[in-house]
Amino acid sequence: KFEFNPKVGIDNPALTLTEDTEGEGVGEPRFYLLTKDNTESFGFCLHEELACQGHVIRQIELGGVAQRRGLQDGDRLLQVNGHFVDHMDHLRVVQKIKASGNQVLLAVLDGDSYEAAKSLGRDLSQMLPRDIRPRLCHVTRDKSGFGFSVSCPEGTKGTFQLSVLQDGPADRAGVPPGSWLLELNGDSVKSYSHTQLTKKLKQSGNKVTLLVASSAVEEFYRLRGLRVTAALADTSRLPFKVRELHLVKGPAGYGFLLKEDDCSSGGVGQFLWDVDVGLPAEQAGMKEGDRVLAVNGESIEGLDHEQTVHRIRAHEDQVTLLVIDPAGDEFYHSVGFGGAWSCPG
Repeated sequence: KFEFNPKVGIDNPALTLTEDTEGEGVGEPRFYLLTKDNTESFGFCLHEELACQGHVIRQIELGGVAQRRGLQDGDRLLQVNGHFVDHMDHLRVVQKIKASGNQVLLAVLDGDSYEAAKSLGRDLSQMLPRDIRPRLCHVTRDKSGFGFSVSCPEGTKGTFQLSVLQDGPADRAGVPPGSWLLELNGDSVKSYSHTQLTKKLKQSGNKVTLLVASSAVEEFYRLRGLRVTAALADTSRLPFKVRELHLVKGPAGYGFLLKEDDCSSGGVGQFLWDVDVGLPAEQAGMKEGDRVLAVNGESIEGLDHEQTVHRIRAHEDQVTLLVIDPAGDEFYHSVGFGGAWSCPG
């Protein structure tokens, strides 16, 4: 049995899909958007059990947030941040939740429905929407402009749909045609008029960062009363990448120093310095000034220096670090990305 009690809170009730699951005693998945601070726990454990298939929700705290919101003992976890996890190794699922930082979106199915679906040979992934993640897109202007135009119903604010020029800058940056604009350079456009949005775009210079959602994704969140945030976004199309470094300790150690310092974007972080030439850290691709985001697949958000060092030393001869360089770190902070980091590939 593997137990996990993630310290996250919840700020939205679960809401269900409306697709027909063709009866047969099979219910509908429920979605929970969970958030946390460093002092809260939403009070459940994720188990792997011999007597039950799947990733099982257990030990729901009496009177806790999870119980009040409707998470049930025996629920099976199907999705983490839009990724189907029922087929994954249990430890990988635990790591996905731990690496989600301050916010995670979970999809669960009640235990009876899960068992019924399995007995009927159902493909559980087909019960879930294929893509529920908004996108962060970084668009660089060329001679023709940004490569998109904005339409807004007359007399309204905050409702902007994008028409995307084929093979233009926005298209190359991954902006879906007909998508809805949610944030511009990290700021919500909900209160903007068309004139205000146009002014903001002109003030952006040659580069602009958009949080956008396709019509299907926008509808998914709107019907469930959930707020789309940058923390849930697909960042795979951005020019700023996190890096995964796998280090195996040599006779002289790993060859780096970990220091706690103020982040340029605010707050405190754990940074990598004094990277020794020829030792495992440099060979793995470590650069001086990189900030550590996760250790062995687990986010270090909220941990102090001593706790981070303890995580690194947990395995005596090897460690895997998720890191980002200073430019990328500052960029993600500027657009409100909450740290639901995932490993490359």
